[in-house]
Amino acid sequence: MKFTDGPRRVVIEGIAPHIEGGRHPVRRIVNDEVAVSAAIYADGHDLLAARLLYRHKTERRWRFTPMQAEGNDVWSGAFRVDKIGLWSFTIQGWIDHFETWASDLKKRLGAQASETDRGNPDAESSARDLPLAFRSGAILLHEASLRARGADARRFTEAAKLLNQLADENRSIYEYPLSGELHRSLADYPDLRHATQCEIEFPVAVDRELACFSSWYEIFPRSASPVPGQHGTFTDVERQLPEIASMGFDVLYLPPIHPIGRAFRKGPNNSVNAGSAAPGSPWAIGDKEVFPCETLGAKQNGDCGGHKSIHPQLGTFADFDHLVTTAKNYKVEIALDIAFQCSPDHPWVTEHPNWFMIRPDGSIQYAENPPKKYQDIYPLNFESPDWRRLWGELYSIFEFWIEHGVRVFRVDNPHTKALPFWEWCLGKLNSKYPEVIFLAEAFTRPHVMYGLAKRGFTQSYTYFTWRNSKAELISYLEEITRPPVSEFFRPNFWPNTPDILHKTLQEGGRSAFAQRVILAATLSSNYGIYGPAYELAENAPAKPAPGKAESEEYLNSEKYEIRQRDRNAPGSLVPLITALNRIRRENSALHANSSLHFHSIDNPNLLCYSKSTPGSENTVLVAVNLDAFNEQTGWTDLDLSQIGISPGEAFVVEDLLSEQSYTWRDRRNYIALRPGVQPAHIFRIMR
Repeated sequence: MKFTDGPRRVVIEGIAPHIEGGRHPVRRIVNDEVAVSAAIYADGHDLLAARLLYRHKTERRWRFTPMQAEGNDVWSGAFRVDKIGLWSFTIQGWIDHFETWASDLKKRLGAQASETDRGNPDAESSARDLPLAFRSGAILLHEASLRARGADARRFTEAAKLLNQLADENRSIYEYPLSGELHRSLADYPDLRHATQCEIEFPVAVDRELACFSSWYEIFPRSASPVPGQHGTFTDVERQLPEIASMGFDVLYLPPIHPIGRAFRKGPNNSVNAGSAAPGSPWAIGDKEVFPCETLGAKQNGDCGGHKSIHPQLGTFADFDHLVTTAKNYKVEIALDIAFQCSPDHPWVTEHPNWFMIRPDGSIQYAENPPKKYQDIYPLNFESPDWRRLWGELYSIFEFWIEHGVRVFRVDNPHTKALPFWEWCLGKLNSKYPEVIFLAEAFTRPHVMYGLAKRGFTQSYTYFTWRNSKAELISYLEEITRPPVSEFFRPNFWPNTPDILHKTLQEGGRSAFAQRVILAATLSSNYGIYGPAYELAENAPAKPAPGKAESEEYLNSEKYEIRQRDRNAPGSLVPLITALNRIRRENSALHANSSLHFHSIDNPNLLCYSKSTPGSENTVLVAVNLDAFNEQTGWTDLDLSQIGISPGEAFVVEDLLSEQSYTWRDRRNYIALRPGVQPAHIFRIMR
């Protein structure tokens, strides 16, 4: 506090929501209401007033709305964010001298009446005090008239005259002379000369709706050809769009689409030195020989074989642009993988060798995650002396693909890149392109995952794949769907990825695949699958690495070879996945995570939870069998208040998977679920 702030008697503290005192923004979706609370107090017994100031970054003037006293010095207010981009808010509080005067006058008037009734000798003294009180109020009203305009100013002046007239009359009994309407008008012209305003402007990052509610489908474009063994193209992907859209997915995610390095190219099952005949890993980015700049031109071919180029077998930039446009016609967005790493053939290796780690023998350090070795990938060195140019080039990659119509990015291993870089890069991108969504593929320590979210990532992969028991799921979901984590971290649940085939899926087969996709689609408002491997319940793992007891890698992984499949083969999970996405679209309770509530059920293999919209207009209650092999039964103990039901009220539960309905009347209800037949109930509560 500064010496010159002495007359500012109001204290404002404990403001929520915030992330690290306003160091990072909380995240919201457009048209959300941002609820704000704070402790606001002052010395003595004067009455206070406070208001919430808020504005979009494009606005110079603050908007404001009054805050309400909730008791015990806690105040609350809310504002609606009506467009995407960065917002900020702060709080202003002051002594409300007029309301303090009015409250005191009303007490005096009440005391005067009771003292007169009892013949109290102090009544005459109190009566003499009232004219002074009226004159004090007149002064406050006169000051308010100077702050007001037009009719309000005239009304305040007339009210001041009235108080002075009453003071002159010296009545023995007075009634309170001012109307509630006048009080409400006065609130629009507060005396802010000694108001306290919080010095911090708390940021709020507001995203479009897809950031909070999305269904992702991952596909390798090179496997999209209908001709066995033939390399797929963007046109082949385009032919699959109607089917993918009909399954209910709104994001189609493509692994890296760039030229693939030839040096140390990996073959089937991650075999080394497979030669140019193998397609290689899409994450080994860069082949400068594919696009000789001197013949094709840098403008046409990006960086001539690197992150701004397209693998020639996939098609041209015109083909890619057509795919993006066609996808939008199906209400599907194309998401691109951004992997900041290079093959030994990437043009940067020769043009900017100091962007990489140089070993003592002068060679460049390839990527390792012992015992795994990735000789076909060079990681970038974020401690490079040329880091400024490196940062600028990496930023330009995002902007290059944004200019080609991409508005959704999945970022590979962001936790292996410098956090200050992400804060700068994503901050700049979010400011310029607030509609862009960034998904962090970071399976790492919690603080690092949360740190990436704070620095601008819109969504994040999670530990969902490794949370399989009832206790694990409840504990983890309650952590990530409650403040403070939920203020900045948006989970995206993936039961599988090209890198991860969990033991649960390996051992549980098709039943486990059904259970896990139901959990992902209903526990999280954002989820995704890697297909068609998921629909077909592919569960054969690769041989474990030396020293490892098991592997989470796929056998014959699509990362290293072309794999063509029929997602509608017998036994496919396409019907279930299609039903889940339809249920998600039709029930707005599943569009967010904040209302997630776990209900008791007396079987550790059964998980029961609900989601509701505000006011419980739409409520979904889910029960899932976590056992992939055996039927499980149990009795619920529902928290009726969480599903909008009064004790003793009869209600109907409509199973959105089986289309059967049941009438329930109590907290306790019997559940029986059989894997492979009916692994879950997804009930909509009907009154």
